Formats: sequence, structure tokens, C-alpha cells
Amino acid sequence: MRKKSVKLAAQTFVTNVDEIVAFTQRRVAAAPLTEQDESWCYDLAIIRLYREFEDLTLSCLVALINNDTTTFSQLKKRAFPKHMNVEVCEYLICGDGYFDFAGRDGLLKTIKKVVPNGHWLPTIVGDAAYTNALKKLSALRNFAAHDSSVSKKRALEAIGQERMSSSGAWLKKQNRFPTICNSLKAMAQQIEAAAPH
Repeated sequence: MRKKSVKLAAQTFVTNVDEIVAFTQRRVAAAPLTEQDESWCYDLAIIRLYREFEDLTLSCLVALINNDTTTFSQLKKRAFPKHMNVEVCEYLICGDGYFDFAGRDGLLKTIKKVVPNGHWLPTIVGDAAYTNALKKLSALRNFAAHDSSVSKKRALEAIGQERMSSSGAWLKKQNRFPTICNSLKAMAQQIEAAAPH
């Protein structure tokens, strides 16, 4: 039976984030790019970053159940088989839908459906050092993906400003996108260090 690895998921995330940052740097360096081209590049980058972060989180949760159902069984107050395959673990987390969470608070709520509050995963993800990056990640991704008045309002709240034309237009300036990426990579590296497998 194949087992999922939190450590491998964290390493893969860091590698993929580095590739996204390199992509934005290559595109921005390519001539000629209009201001809109550059903004779109960062809109796409924040969507891709969010996707990678979702994958990291789901992989961690699946691995935690897949490698040892003890904690999950205690949390749910029912006995689960000792060995469950990846697909069953994903079903326990996502049901018939896809993996999703609503912002930082929703992410922590989702994680706490799999592991208890004192577990190392929600402790790391809930660390105040990552709050800013997580809030910006979700809000800016939603604005880039949906471009609605509600998503724009949430993005403005997340960045603490009164106006912006797009997520990409904001992210492309003052090293903002790499700053978010570096924070999330630091979280992934902390997860990798804490994970037993």
C-alpha cells in the first residue's frame, strides 16, 4: 500500500513555489510587456500559488490519516481501519466534492476536522507569522479568479488599502508576490521539519 508523505508534500510545494516565482521573473524580464501583461502574469501566479497551497494542505491531511488513523479515530470518536488507501482518506476529507477552504480561518477549521487543536499542523498553520500571507493569498487569489465587488472588497481589506485595480497590479510592485511566497515556503519548511513522515 502506498503511503503519503507530509515531508515530500512540503518539499514539492517549496520547489513548485520557486518555479512560480521564476516564471514571473522570466515573464517580466521578457520584452516587451505592457503594464496589463505584467499584471495578468501576477494574477495567474497568485492563482497558481493558491492551487499549490491547496495541494500541500490536502496532501498533509491525507498523509496524516493514511499513515496513522489513531488521531483521526480519536477526534471522530469512532474506529477507523488502521490502513486506508489515499482515495478513502481524500473522501473522508472532501466527500463527493473537491478540497476547498474559506480563507485562513476556514483553513484552520478544515485542518481541525482531521487533527485536534494542539496538533503540530494547526499550530504551525495558525502561527501569527503566517497570518498575513495566508489572508493575502486567499483574498488576492479570489479577486484574481472572480473579479467581483465582494472579492475586491476582501482583497482591499487583506492588503489594508482603499483601492487597487487588480491583484496582479498590486502583487507586481515592491516585491509583494515573492514576500508572500517566502512566507508560505517558510511554513512548508516548518511543516516538513515537524512531520514524522
